[in-house]
Amino acid sequence: MAPSGLLVTGASFAAFRGLHWGLQLLPTPGSAAQDRWKWRNICVSLVHSLLTGAGALLGLSLYPQMAADPIHGHPPWALVLVAISVGYFLADGADMLWNQTLGQAWELLCHHLVVVSCLSTAILSGHYVGFSVVSLLLELNSTCLHLRKLLLLSRQAPSLAFSVTSWATLATLALFRLVPLGWMSLWLIRQHHQVPIALVILGGTGLVTVGATSITLGVRILVSDVLRSRPRPPIPEHKESRGTRTCCDGEPVTRDDSTLSLKD
Repeated sequence: MAPSGLLVTGASFAAFRGLHWGLQLLPTPGSAAQDRWKWRNICVSLVHSLLTGAGALLGLSLYPQMAADPIHGHPPWALVLVAISVGYFLADGADMLWNQTLGQAWELLCHHLVVVSCLSTAILSGHYVGFSVVSLLLELNSTCLHLRKLLLLSRQAPSLAFSVTSWATLATLALFRLVPLGWMSLWLIRQHHQVPIALVILGGTGLVTVGATSITLGVRILVSDVLRSRPRPPIPEHKESRGTRTCCDGEPVTRDDSTLSLKD
C-alpha cells in the first residue's frame, strides 16, 4: 500500500499548495486585510478539517470495524483519507515556513511533525489505518476552531455567530477531541503487547502532545469567550455625565446598559 499511499500524499500536498496560491487571486474581507496570509491559511485549514473530519465520522459510521480492529480492519479508501491529511500537514508546514519565521511557527511545526510521523506509519505499513481514522475525528473540532479564528480576523467578535461558534468549539472539543484521545490512549495501553515498542513511544508521545495542547486550548477558549465575557455589574465612578458614565476602561456606557463586553 505504500506506493499508492505516497502517491495520494503527494497529490494532496500539491492540491493544498495550489489552494493556497489560488486563494491569493480572491479578495480578502476588508476587516482581515491586514493579515491576508493568515486568512488564506486558515481557509485552507478549514477545507482540510471539513473534508477529513466529515470523512472520518462517515467512515467510522459505515465501517465500525475500523474501531473494533484499529490495526488491520479498514477499507481501501480509509488509507486515502489518511494520506490526504498527511499531504495537508506537509503543505501547511511548507506554507508556514515560507511566510513566517521559525520563531513564529515552531509550535505548530512541532505539532505537524508529530502528526505526520504518526499518520505516516499507517501509510508506509498499511496497518493502524483504523487508529489513524479515529484520530481524524479531532478535525471536527478543528473545523469550529478555524471558524472561530476567521470570525476573530473579520472582527465579528462579540456577535451571535461568534458566541454560537465558541460554544460549538467547546462542545466538539469534548466530544470529538478529548473522547477520541482518551479512547486511543486507553487502547494503546491495553494493546501495547501487540504494538512494537517504537510505535508505542511514538503514539504515546503524539497523544500526550495533542492531549496537553487540546486541554490548554479548551481552557483558554473557556476563559476568553465565556468567563471573561459574562455580564458584569457597572462600576460606579465619581464623575458622571447626565446620559453616560465611564467604565474602568475609559469607554462610555449608557445608563441603560448594565453589562460590559470584554474583547480578546
